[in-house]
Order: sequence, then structure tokens, then C-alpha cells
Amino acid sequence: MRNLLLLTLTIFSQYLFSQETSISKTLTFYAKDSVKITADAYFMKNVKPTVLLCHQAGYSRGEYIETAKKINALGFSCLAIDQRSGNEVNDIKNQTALDARSKARNIGFAGAKQDVEAAIDYLYKMNGNRPIILVGSSYSASLALWIASENKKIKAVAAFSPGEYLNGKNLAVLIKSLDIPTFITSSKREISPVEKLLRFVNNEKLIHYKPSENGIHGSRAIWKTTNGYEGYWNAFKTFMLSNKNDL
Repeated sequence: MRNLLLLTLTIFSQYLFSQETSISKTLTFYAKDSVKITADAYFMKNVKPTVLLCHQAGYSRGEYIETAKKINALGFSCLAIDQRSGNEVNDIKNQTALDARSKARNIGFAGAKQDVEAAIDYLYKMNGNRPIILVGSSYSASLALWIASENKKIKAVAAFSPGEYLNGKNLAVLIKSLDIPTFITSSKREISPVEKLLRFVNNEKLIHYKPSENGIHGSRAIWKTTNGYEGYWNAFKTFMLSNKNDL
């Protein structure tokens, strides 16, 4: 009887493991200026990581605790990073920012570009050198659009509330060559500034979701606590799934 019970428990545990959809773990790698980047990996079994998630100002990788799992449910493995410009959200402190400050590195919005680029290289290599999807929020949405306009390792980009947040840079000009599948959204009051930002972009693959509700700034738009999040999420989900087949 005891042996039978042990066998049953073993089979049950193997079944649970086989049904596991994702494994969340924290890992680190380095930017070119030696800043250590901390990231949470939401990797599904037998699914190569293809989505990079970047947070908004004052936040951390904790911005994507809920969202990463929803992206997993769509069939994507993803990586959420701490950038050097940020602090804390959802009880998760920004470790990259702490490391950058301890090394007296540039912690401005534009300075975080190298963190995103290092993460792109890291994920690209893990993905067998195939292009990935880049997701940004607020200032990192601006970085995402900028990087996506010049980096062939990006096959699609989603930007939540991008704007002219980068000191000394004219983002509208920097992204005028953007020609890959692009998803952009924002709060309702940000629609006009976002349209102005896109004024030089001639991209037939661009989707601009404009909420009918007031909405909210950044990727919090797809948090369940946001009024009207269903509209945001459905539009984002459709975009993600439309760019899944060749990953």
C-alpha cells in the first residue's frame, strides 16, 4: 500500500510539472558600462523567450507581475527588466537602478537605452538569434520606439504612453523610419500628444488604440484595476497574437 501511494504521488507530481506553463526566476546580466541588470524571467517550458518588457518612470520590473503571466497565457515566454532609471512598484525594488547609482552611472531616461539594448541582445541570443517583440511603458515606450526604428533584432514593438521624454532628443524625428508592426496606446488625454509624436511616421503596420474611457498612463492600462482595461487588453492581445506565428 505504501509503495502504491508513493507511486501515485510521483505520477501526480510529474503530471503537475508537465502542466506547468511558466517558470518565474530572477537573473542578471550586464550593460556595456558594467551596470548589472536584474530581470524576472517568465519562461514557458519548450517556448523560447520572445518578449521583452520594460517599465515606466519610477518603477521596476514589478510593473509586469500580472501582465507577464497574461502574456504567458497567449503562448509567449517573456523577460521583464529593471532599467537604471526607476525605483519600486508592487513591492519589488529596482536593483538595476541601485547598482547604477552605486557605480555613479548615468541614470537618466536616455541612459537607460543601453539597458534595454543589452536585454535585447541577451534575449535575442536565447531565442536562437531570431527577432523579438519589445514592449515599453512611458519613457521606456519612447526608448522602445527609438530602438525599434534602428535595431533589426526587433520584429514588433508595443508602446504604452510614449512621449518626448528624452532630454536632448527629438523622438518624433528619431522614429520617422519606423516600419515594423507597431502598437501604440495611451490614456485618453494623451491621444493628441501621441498623434503629434507620430506625425512623421508612415507605417501601414501601425495600430493606434484610442480608449473611449479616460484610461491611464503606461502599461498599467492593461492591469485589471484600470477602468476600461478590457479594451486595452483586447487590442494588445490581438496585436501580440498577430505577430506570434513567425517567432
